[in-house]
Amino acid sequence: MWAAYAVSIAGTWLAFDAFPLIAVLVLHVGPGEVSLLAAAGLAVGALVAVPLGPWVEFRRKRPVLIATDVVRFAVVLSVPLAYALGVLSFAQLLVVSVIVAAADIAFRSASGAYLKTLVAKEDLLVANGRFESTMWTASVLGPPLGGAAIGIFGPVVTVAANAVSFLLSALGIRAIGGVEARPEGNSSAGFRKGDLIEGWRYILAHRVLRPLFLNTVLVNSLIMATAPLLAVIMLRELGFAPWQYGLAFGLPCLGGLLGSRIARPLADRFGQGRILIVAGILRSCWSIALAFIGTGPSGLLLVIVVEFGLITCCGVFNPIYATFRLTRTPADRTARVLSAWSITGNATTAAMTALWGLLAAVTSPRTAIALAGVLILAAALLLRPVFSEAERDRPQDQHDDEHDRERQIDLDSAEADRV
Repeated sequence: MWAAYAVSIAGTWLAFDAFPLIAVLVLHVGPGEVSLLAAAGLAVGALVAVPLGPWVEFRRKRPVLIATDVVRFAVVLSVPLAYALGVLSFAQLLVVSVIVAAADIAFRSASGAYLKTLVAKEDLLVANGRFESTMWTASVLGPPLGGAAIGIFGPVVTVAANAVSFLLSALGIRAIGGVEARPEGNSSAGFRKGDLIEGWRYILAHRVLRPLFLNTVLVNSLIMATAPLLAVIMLRELGFAPWQYGLAFGLPCLGGLLGSRIARPLADRFGQGRILIVAGILRSCWSIALAFIGTGPSGLLLVIVVEFGLITCCGVFNPIYATFRLTRTPADRTARVLSAWSITGNATTAAMTALWGLLAAVTSPRTAIALAGVLILAAALLLRPVFSEAERDRPQDQHDDEHDRERQIDLDSAEADRV
C-alpha cells in the first residue's frame, strides 16, 4: 500500500499544474477559464462524491481502491490521447477534473478505512508518518522534474506519466493479497438517504472531532485561497522571476519532510494530543507574515522562512491529526466520515478561493492575505476542546514516572517523620 501511494503521489506532483498549463499553452484560454478549471474540479467533484461515502462504506475497500485507480488512469489518459488526435477541448479538461476530484475523495475514504484493517492501532502513526514523508518528498522532487519534462516534451507528457502512476498504484494495491472481510450491512440493498449525511452527523456530534474538523477545513482552505494572490504579488507586483517563485515554494517543502520525520518521536515523548495542539497552533502563526513581502533577496527570504515554518508545522500536525481522526472514528463509519471531511474540504477550498479572489479585487491582494492570516490565527481557538483529550494521550511511562516521583516523595516524607 505504501508503494502504491508513493508511485501515485509521485505522478500527481510530477504533473502539478499540468491542466492549467495545457489550458493556457495548448487551448489558449484566458484567466477566467483557468480559474473555472481549478474551482469546478473541486466543487463539482465534491458534489458528485456525496453518495460515494456510504457506497464505499458497505463494500470491501481494496476493490474500491483498485477501481478508483483504474477510473483515474482511464480519464487522465484520455487527455494525451485526445491531444494526439487533435480533438482536445476545454470541456474535456473540465470533465476530467471533476471525475478525478470525485475519485480522489472515494480513494481517500476507502484507503483510510482499509488502513485500519491492515495496521494495528499503535502503528497507525508510523504508517501515516511514512505517507506524509513520501508526500513531501514527492512535492520537493516532482514539480522541478515535471517542469523540466514540460520544457523538453510539452505539458501533455506529464499528464500521461500521471495516468500511468494510477495504473501502477492499482497493481500495487492488487499485490497486497489476503482476504478482506465483508463490511457489516447489506451492500446489495443500497443505502438509506440518512447514510448520505451520516459522516457529517457523526463529526458534528463528536465533542473532539467537531472542532478539529472546523479548524482543519478553515485553515487549509484559507491557505489554499491565498496561493493565487501570492503569485500575483510576487510575479506581477514585486517582479520576482518564475524560478524565484518556484524556489520560494519548493525549497520549504523540505520542512514537511522534516516535520513528518519528527512527528512520531515527539508524540511518543509528549503524547499525540499535546503535539496535535501545539503543532496546530503553531501552523496558524505564519500566514499573516506573507502580507508584508518586500522586494529583493530579503523579500524572497521572508517567503522561504515563513513557508518553511508553516510546512514544517503541517508536517508534524498532519500524520498525528490523521491518526487521531482514525482512532476516534468507529470502523463502521470510517469511510463516511473521511468522505464527508474531504468533500467539505474541497468545497470550502473552492468557495474560499473564489471569495478571496473577489476580496483581493475589491481591496488588494495584501489586504486579502492579511485578513486570511487573522482568520487562521482565530481558527486556533477551535482546538481548545482538544486540550482535555491531550491528557489522555500522555505516554504511559510519563504517568509511571510521575507516580514514581510522588511515591518517592511520600517515602522520603515518611522517613523524615520517623527520624
